[in-house]
Amino acid sequence: MNSPDSNSSDSNNSAPSNSISGNSAANDFDPATVAIRSAATVMLIDDRPDLQVLMMERHAATIFAGGMWVFPGGSVDAEDNSEAIHAIVKDRTDHGASQLLNIEKGGLAYYIAAIRESFEEAGILLARHENEGHALSFTDQQRAARFEKYRDQVNDGSEDFIDIVRREDLLLDTADMHYIARWITPEGPPRRFDARFFIARIPKGQIPLHDNRETVHSEWMSPTDILQNFDDKKMNIMSPTLAMVRALSKFSSTEQVIESARANQSDQRVRVIPDTGEIVLPADKGYELAEETIESGWIRLRPLT
Repeated sequence: MNSPDSNSSDSNNSAPSNSISGNSAANDFDPATVAIRSAATVMLIDDRPDLQVLMMERHAATIFAGGMWVFPGGSVDAEDNSEAIHAIVKDRTDHGASQLLNIEKGGLAYYIAAIRESFEEAGILLARHENEGHALSFTDQQRAARFEKYRDQVNDGSEDFIDIVRREDLLLDTADMHYIARWITPEGPPRRFDARFFIARIPKGQIPLHDNRETVHSEWMSPTDILQNFDDKKMNIMSPTLAMVRALSKFSSTEQVIESARANQSDQRVRVIPDTGEIVLPADKGYELAEETIESGWIRLRPLT
């Protein structure tokens, strides 16, 4: 894999600076010239009663990751980085978000993209009522129906996400949403992404549902079950997603996960054992002899020591 900084040390400054997003050719292309798009994804977790994470199966016909099981996410749009939408974000500024992501500016757009994509793909909106302060809940049937319609309108382009948030007097809630990893897609496919990974508890009173467009199935699953299903070839999972599930498997509750994520631990550069394809971190067996040029990934999520 081409990494912008394959010789980085394992520190909060180890991941390379932000890549510029852009368009790529659909069929006939030179892999080396494919632009890297900025992207964001969010791992939604809950105690049910054991620790579980929301997994979504992408439609087989989608260009990127067709048929794969993923977390909600997608490209960062220009609107995600506008001053207008920054003004309706609770608890984070662009400066603070950018510092966490080790970039000069534009960090808040990744948080916003993750929230927007979660709403579009899973029907989950991480937001709080501006005046009342409490988290958005869909236990009221009329509100649930209204937001279900909003979601369809955002997906078909007839409504703008920001207009819905304003109309409902909401603030996008990033307080309990934490940055935990960065992965850059290898050279080769017609689409490449520089994806930032976040993690958050699912709000009480909200129930996820796939959109039946980009995603065709959704399910709460424990990390152990996901890993077993992957080993049994029952689930197709990309290596970054699989690595994040393995990182999550080291915890036993959402509180432990959020406590670790909130601590903003240093980045650890992933390596790959060539013979098995297993992704390993510094604490894993075989890390010292593993290859650093196969996957470009930096992970912060791990139990506190």
